Amino acid sequence: MTSDINLPDILAEVEQVFARYEAALVGNDTTVLDELFWHDPRVLRYGAAENLYGIEAIRAFRAARSAAGLARSLQNTVITTFGRDFATANTEFRRAGAGLIGRQSQTWVRLAQGWRIVAAHVSLIAPPAP
Repeated sequence: MTSDINLPDILAEVEQVFARYEAALVGNDTTVLDELFWHDPRVLRYGAAENLYGIEAIRAFRAARSAAGLARSLQNTVITTFGRDFATANTEFRRAGAGLIGRQSQTWVRLAQGWRIVAAHVSLIAPPAP
């Protein structure tokens, strides 16, 4: 199985879809964001201040969210693929003027429609003490 971890072609696919998700997120492209989540009641997204169960709850959250202040920079991004149809993507992010560090985890699965997020988690922490 270890030879199936980070197969170059699969890793490139997931890096590309992760970049597409990030561009949609900071651009508030709710159509692409919706496309990239699994359209199923079992999908979940734990946010910084909300727990969303099912695609309808995620759609409602996206529709109600403000488009202001979404720009951010990423650091320590780690994408790992396992075989040809499963991947995780984890990153830290910072927003200008925000004192907290954001953390984002995504579980990606290749479905018939393409790569989709089946579980996501966003949280915020204080930066480490100097």
